[in-house]
Amino acid sequence: MHTLRKLMSEYSVIIVTGGSSGIGKAFIEHAQKLNSNVVICNLSRRQPDIIFSQLKSCHVPVDLSDSHALAQAAETVLRHLDNVAPLGKVLLINNSGFGGYGRSDEVERTHQLGMMDVNMRAVVDLTLRLLPLLKQRGGAVVNIASTAAFQPTAFLATYGATKAFLLHWSLALNEELRGSGVRALAVCPGPTATEFFKRAGLKQGAVSDRWGQTSEDVVLTTWLALAAGRAQVVSGWGNWLVAAFSARVPKPWAARLGAAVLARFRLSRVTQSGGGSA
Repeated sequence: MHTLRKLMSEYSVIIVTGGSSGIGKAFIEHAQKLNSNVVICNLSRRQPDIIFSQLKSCHVPVDLSDSHALAQAAETVLRHLDNVAPLGKVLLINNSGFGGYGRSDEVERTHQLGMMDVNMRAVVDLTLRLLPLLKQRGGAVVNIASTAAFQPTAFLATYGATKAFLLHWSLALNEELRGSGVRALAVCPGPTATEFFKRAGLKQGAVSDRWGQTSEDVVLTTWLALAAGRAQVVSGWGNWLVAAFSARVPKPWAARLGAAVLARFRLSRVTQSGGGSA
């Protein structure tokens, strides 16, 4: 805990997307426990059900799938930080994202395009808009990818592809940032007890709890990886083993094996496709 408090004390600002629930909300709660003075800016559609410990913290309502709205939100954050927290390192956590379960021609086209907007375009857009600030003050970019990034994921085809993009982009960005005072970390959780499965179009309990982690597990893994200066981390030993195996198997084989596993969830689908992002 001492190591994590020391880590959090280095940051004066944490910017989180999708902090209204799940992993994003857990990031905010943990950060406030470790450093009550840190200024937190949350970007999401809904306001988190959290009392910010720091009065200078803020919630910026935004639909991250809307590029114009994202641009305005980024400007709002920059102006706010210039006024209330002009000094100190900045931590950007790109957490917001959602999925959609089913065959590609079963999941609504607009749902899949929105998924690409939030899971990929919004991450790149927001990061590039804030990167000058991070380079000026120092800090880190944390991107929440997924174990789905390591293999083709039939029945989650678009979602898995967006996370593969995010993983590779994050690792490349980290190399580009060497020597700049900023680094990037890709976090790859497995199934996590959040609203993800509901939004992906699956019934509650579709995935057994024994295969999943809590949001708090993912956050703790992230803090420890950040403290260790890592560029990539898979949350949980079981997920690490699955990811390591999938990454080494020829992609066509991995796709076939993944399809056999993911097809089991078809009976757990809800009638309508999933909802929006956090």
